Amino acid sequence: MLGGLAVAAVLAGGASYLASSSPDGLDATTLEGCTVDADGVITGGSCIAQRAADHELGGSFLADYGIKGIDNATGLAGLIGVALTFAIGLAIFWSVRRRRHAAAESAASEPTPAAVPAEK
Repeated sequence: MLGGLAVAAVLAGGASYLASSSPDGLDATTLEGCTVDADGVITGGSCIAQRAADHELGGSFLADYGIKGIDNATGLAGLIGVALTFAIGLAIFWSVRRRRHAAAESAASEPTPAAVPAEK
């Protein structure tokens, strides 16, 4: 588990700086049918991207692979994301384990039915 956490932290904190800033496949697909200028602004045509709207959480603390108010914080945002995901997962697994342990203790503390003597 800690090995996986370390790999995720290295990828999120370090390798994220190596990611391309060019549009990914999904973004490129939504732009099919439109013409776009050098700044990425749609200048004509018809495509899915014209109906795109800002996400409800677009202005949140960790939006757009960064940290609000800090430039070039992609790696730090990745590390925070890994830590939050790990903490939430750990809390879920701990809760399930605790519930199972409580159920097992409850079952063990119940009295066992008395043995019924065999009929002669």
